[in-house]
Amino acid sequence: MAYPVQLGFQDAASPIMEELLYFHDHTLMIMFLISSLVLYIISLMLTTELMHTNTMDAQEVETVWTILPAAILILIALPSLRILYMMDEITTPSLTLKTMGHQWYWSYEYTDYEDLCFDSYMTPSSDLKPGELRLLEVDNRVVLPTELAVRMLISSEDVLHSWTVPSLGVKTDAIPGRLNQATLMASRPGVYYGQCSEICGANHSFMPIVLELVPLKHFEEWLLSML
Repeated sequence: MAYPVQLGFQDAASPIMEELLYFHDHTLMIMFLISSLVLYIISLMLTTELMHTNTMDAQEVETVWTILPAAILILIALPSLRILYMMDEITTPSLTLKTMGHQWYWSYEYTDYEDLCFDSYMTPSSDLKPGELRLLEVDNRVVLPTELAVRMLISSEDVLHSWTVPSLGVKTDAIPGRLNQATLMASRPGVYYGQCSEICGANHSFMPIVLELVPLKHFEEWLLSML
């Protein structure tokens, strides 16, 4: 299926990524207010003549500037911890996909179906079709259903890799000899791009990830064509 491609950063397509964006805006607003207050106080100190140079202590001011930063840190920490636990929460998956990192491509295996596995290589620039993105397109896309929890089992055959899809809020290291787990769920169909986020060698920047999220009906049709 064809979906429009968004240039630049892709919008959040999963509940986790939406929460991360809300937290980013929340923290950025706090930083903006603090910066504005500090700049305002600095400007007052530089422009006013009502200053007492012999003041040695001010208990009330010291109390305020101790308690206020602590309260601000709590306002940042509480939503941060909430999202952290949400990201680590493991739900009952409807589908399991195993991915292995290689130098320098990914291989995928749908463990719920027999003999459904393939390798995914970056499409060379000379083979790109109109509308496809350079250094981000692959020969075999991963097709997954929307609005269903998908368990990702991630490992590596050789060196450290990192399976990362920013728009879905997924970033998990692929470590040789270790099987890491992540859960993803897309809230709407589309084509979502990612890359290896670990410096894994000379061709590190040439092992992209492309997920095609489709409704369950179209996913079942794709499965029948692959099996």
